[in-house]
Amino acid sequence: MSRTSSYTVDPARLDGVVQEPLFAAVAAEARAQGIPAFAIGGYVRDRLIGRPCKDIDFVVEGDGIAFAEAVAKRMKAEPVHVFKNFGTAMFTLRRAQGDLRQAQSDIREAQDDWQVEFVGARKESYSRNSRKPQVEPGTIQDDQERRDFTINALAISLNAGSLGALVDPFGGILDLDRGLIRTPLDPDITFSDDPLRMLRAVRFANQLGFVIDPVTFEAIRRNAHRLEIISAERIHTELNKIILTPKPSIGFNLLLQGGLLQQFFPEFVELQGAEEKFGIGHKDNFHHTLQVLDNVCRQSDDLWLRWGAVLHDIAKPATKRFVPGAGWTFHGHEDKGARMVPKIFRRLKLPLDEKMKFVQKLVALHLRPIALTKDEVTDSAVRRLLFDAGDDIDALMILCRADITSKNEKKKERYLRNYEVVMQKLKDVEEKDRVRNFQPPITGEDIMAAFGIGPCKFIGDIKTVIKDAILDGDIENERAQAWPLMLATGRKLGLTPVLTDDPGPQLPAGK
Repeated sequence: MSRTSSYTVDPARLDGVVQEPLFAAVAAEARAQGIPAFAIGGYVRDRLIGRPCKDIDFVVEGDGIAFAEAVAKRMKAEPVHVFKNFGTAMFTLRRAQGDLRQAQSDIREAQDDWQVEFVGARKESYSRNSRKPQVEPGTIQDDQERRDFTINALAISLNAGSLGALVDPFGGILDLDRGLIRTPLDPDITFSDDPLRMLRAVRFANQLGFVIDPVTFEAIRRNAHRLEIISAERIHTELNKIILTPKPSIGFNLLLQGGLLQQFFPEFVELQGAEEKFGIGHKDNFHHTLQVLDNVCRQSDDLWLRWGAVLHDIAKPATKRFVPGAGWTFHGHEDKGARMVPKIFRRLKLPLDEKMKFVQKLVALHLRPIALTKDEVTDSAVRRLLFDAGDDIDALMILCRADITSKNEKKKERYLRNYEVVMQKLKDVEEKDRVRNFQPPITGEDIMAAFGIGPCKFIGDIKTVIKDAILDGDIENERAQAWPLMLATGRKLGLTPVLTDDPGPQLPAGK
């Protein structure tokens, strides 16, 4: 992997930082209490490369909680949220309060609020079976040594005699300039102590367009199995951040090469490889899926639509068959894949709510629009797609367009032209038939009133006939045409109408 970062290091971006109100307040409090204080970590890194950052971390050689409360009082930024178990405290600072100019005009900050956090400097020691360290008070040097990467160990002194100086014991600014992810200490110790740092290495490389130092990457390979002590929640948090990058395929490839993906997402690993029989092969579905994911990312920032891309072909390995005369087939992979979605979400501790159902729907339906591009596009097929997709039809079409990765340019152009036909057809049919948010013109209450019956199986049967007639274009989505069909269907089922003229919509009982 070569460096792809567009960021450049400019130390001048730190000029004037100590005069900004928040930093001046921290420096004043450090003098008042007689203890060293430093800005540290991601904010320093991002300020140096001109990258937006809304979180600012400070470390003090003393009581971080008491220090935070004192600074918040100076800044009139209460309330302070205290986390005693972690020895940290934080408060929210309005931009106007902090006057954090970022010292350069090229940064466009989306957030008006800053999250400001304080912690006492500490040193840590780990037991092999837990990522929760034994913590004791330490110095700034101890604190920098426990950081994950050199570029995150950079600090700005807010102390008399060295005010505004960059504290960089591990060459972090040089690594930042080279675009290199490297651990401050022995990477085997760094990753064994806290294996989550291996995922963070991949995430930072992906987000920043940096490369992982070869020695550091070899240590990732050696320690990948240590992810077993990390909770699924922490793993999926890092994975989601990778998926939300502009080009997540970079991160996924690093996860695979480092042996990390195998530890928590074996179904995705199984997608790799292209088998051949009798000179007939199929595409490598691992790389195809990543291409689809990158394509989706160019069109949408939605995390769950991107998860739809990740999982759309997840069942291909389980459904792969070689059929003489037909070649490789993956029949039913969309249905099986949809059934796999809840299992994967449950194992990774992803939400099992409407977000999961949305991803499941995309996986189940992702072949439907593709099929329409190959055949004559009928109103009936479009109505059924609109009915099944509902409000998610636009997301589905983004996924399906992204799924066109053929290297045959003529074939690709033909599919894309046909997609334009499908899109126009979707628009025309929706305007005419109002199917996207389908509401049946005849309700169960109407059927019970018309035939003088209570709740029973016949009601669902009649509603299905009416729905199919509308979707097939046999009748319009109107009550005037649905009422006589209801009566005729009921009679076929052996029911006798007690109402033949439409009395108007019936309200559910109790309304």
